[in-house]
Amino acid sequence: MTAGGGRPIRVILVDDHPVVREGLAAMLRSAADIEVVGQAGSGDEAVALCPVLEPDVVLMDLRMERMDGAASTAAIVSAAPRIRVLIVTTYETDSDILRAIEAGATGYVLKGSSRDELIAAIHAAARGETVLSPSVASRLFQVRARPAPNALSEREREILRLVGRGLSNAEIGKELLIGEATVKTYLLRAYRKLEVSDRTAAVVAAMERGLLG
Repeated sequence: MTAGGGRPIRVILVDDHPVVREGLAAMLRSAADIEVVGQAGSGDEAVALCPVLEPDVVLMDLRMERMDGAASTAAIVSAAPRIRVLIVTTYETDSDILRAIEAGATGYVLKGSSRDELIAAIHAAARGETVLSPSVASRLFQVRARPAPNALSEREREILRLVGRGLSNAEIGKELLIGEATVKTYLLRAYRKLEVSDRTAAVVAAMERGLLG
């Protein structure tokens, strides 16, 4: 999987601990279709680097001084929506993850993930897919459950479950025997009901409200 035109997926690593950045870089070094084009030790540095290095995916830490991962994600995605931000965190129950996803992050992976898991997550993010573990996300967001459990129709919930598994609209349509345009219509309805604007945030919002079961 490359970013298009046969070139590798361009990645920037963002973490305020140099040893963590070097560890991530070492894990990715042997992946022929991934190129680490830059590293940043702070969120504001990452925001400044993105227009210069034009990455496809940014691996973003959450807890940083001056500008945290959520604020950095919002700034990057606002300036260049095509860039996918993948949160990399130590904690499965870090409430800051929710802020980052609401800011436009594609999803998140744990720092303890294996090399293969990290590479797979980068590939999925580069394709624009949601990178989110339902089991981890449900534990993370259960404390923020909201009312209105019947806000989504069964079909809308079914589609969001498939989004949470990383399926594209076309794949969901094939799975449910409906057209891709119909899938998009259901997603747009779900967005309105959940008051979100993208696939990842919809899955997260539905999970935190206990709608996906």
